[in-house]
Amino acid sequence: MQDVRQEGQLIQGLAVIETTESDNVLRWDGEMLYVEHDVYHNGQLVHRKYRRRVTADVARTLLTTVAKAS
Repeated sequence: MQDVRQEGQLIQGLAVIETTESDNVLRWDGEMLYVEHDVYHNGQLVHRKYRRRVTADVARTLLTTVAKAS
């Protein structure tokens, strides 16, 4: 199921409304923990499967949770 960010965000320099869609699945490529997003400008797809890094705080919390479960 896709999570659609309906409100969008105005990007001043480009004069477009940016919205994203994501399945909110955490992925690990061996170096980076990320969530994939499809990025739209004014409703037109401009980037498929853009990798948005997970913040350091989220990564630490996940590491703590996984460590406790082991």
